[in-house]
Amino acid sequence: MSDEKRAARLQHLRADGLAKGDPLALPLTMASMFNLPGNPEPGVAGYGRMDNPVWDAVEEALALIEDAPVRVFPSGMAAISAALFAVLKAGDRILVPSDGYYTTRLLADRYLAKLGVEVVERPTVAFSEGGYDGFALVFLETPSNPGLDVIDLAGACAAIRAAGGVSVVDNTTMTPFGQRPLDLGADVVVASDTKAPGGHSDVLMGHVATRDAALLDEVTQWRKLSGAIPGPFEAWLLHRSLETLEVRFDRMCANAQVIAERLADHPAVGQVRFPGLAGDPAHAVAAKQMTRFGFLIGLTLKDEAAAEAFINGCAMLAPTTSFGGTHSTAERRARWGDDVAPGFVRLSVGIEPVDPLWQALDTALSAL
Repeated sequence: MSDEKRAARLQHLRADGLAKGDPLALPLTMASMFNLPGNPEPGVAGYGRMDNPVWDAVEEALALIEDAPVRVFPSGMAAISAALFAVLKAGDRILVPSDGYYTTRLLADRYLAKLGVEVVERPTVAFSEGGYDGFALVFLETPSNPGLDVIDLAGACAAIRAAGGVSVVDNTTMTPFGQRPLDLGADVVVASDTKAPGGHSDVLMGHVATRDAALLDEVTQWRKLSGAIPGPFEAWLLHRSLETLEVRFDRMCANAQVIAERLADHPAVGQVRFPGLAGDPAHAVAAKQMTRFGFLIGLTLKDEAAAEAFINGCAMLAPTTSFGGTHSTAERRARWGDDVAPGFVRLSVGIEPVDPLWQALDTALSAL
């Protein structure tokens, strides 16, 4: 099914099961307990840590987009934790990107390592060097956050499987409308739906998608037993947002392409990283495996002071961490300890009309 057909189907997914008089919009079900006489039955809600009709609706929508069964979680890191703990045990080895999202590395170093899991790190650009033999799980992130380097997913996932490991891909930066890791051979996809899927900067959510029934069962059991469950209202907010994801993502990606091309020619900008630029080191691989090039841009300014002046001086940038909202945002990633230049800015392009957005960016850059 094409992305266009998935997006169209998504608009009418709930309507298929409606009876006369049912609300078209998903009702919010706030319940910790459900009426449960007699013995529990599969498919019948029993307790709020295990069941909620709003979760079911969100998972159905995400499953349509991912073309795989899905389990939702209260954040992207909760989804990542579930995938890791569902697979790993004491004595295993895990490979993670040294330049990916730093919280994933912290989780591995602080908690997995002390449980007897050996943690190995490699940079994205050299991730395949040394092979994948001996790793129970390989965690991939492409494009990397924040550097935007890209891994050949099909090649890496095939090699990981041949070596007997499980591949887990963080697809947060792209969403299934920009990149489809499961179709490229990944065993598991994790994502923070706080970003573009939620899109309105008002909800924390995440999900795990996999076509492996055994892995899905382990992830489900982890959620039930650990209590890492989303709230019904948060799930409802995400469900509302998913119906406009394809439209928002399309606008954000189109804007980012224009902005990246103009930034590359701006005298105040030292370097621009964006997979959609023909001269970007990641472009050739990105063009093979992505349907869009995303909405994140990395730009390097002279120094920390210039980066802060640009971010805080632009009328159409919100100085926030995180990304993927309707409004454009930016932050200096070195403040979190990422191995980037002091003047490196991660720019998340929103849905503003592109010319007024560029005028605001250009004005702030030209004032440096």
